[in-house]
Amino acid sequence: MSGSPWPRALFGGAVTIAIGYAIMKATTPTDQQFYDALSPDLKRQVDAQRLAASRKAAYAEQLKRAKEQDDTAPVWAEGAKYRNSTPPPRI
Repeated sequence: MSGSPWPRALFGGAVTIAIGYAIMKATTPTDQQFYDALSPDLKRQVDAQRLAASRKAAYAEQLKRAKEQDDTAPVWAEGAKYRNSTPPPRI
């Protein structure tokens, strides 16, 4: 026995980790495979949660845009700018 056992131990540990990672990658399903394997009831629940998350993100984006708008003018002033105040013609 020449040398230290550390290089052999480190190499063995690295091989063990690499084999474990390869087995995990080979046996773990993708998100789509996992979704396809669900029952229809669970698929409905997942779809409902995804829809709720997308609505929440859209609402957060709407709030963010509302915060960034210019708040110096009142809300009604914007609509009054485009409104035609002349009465409609009589027929």
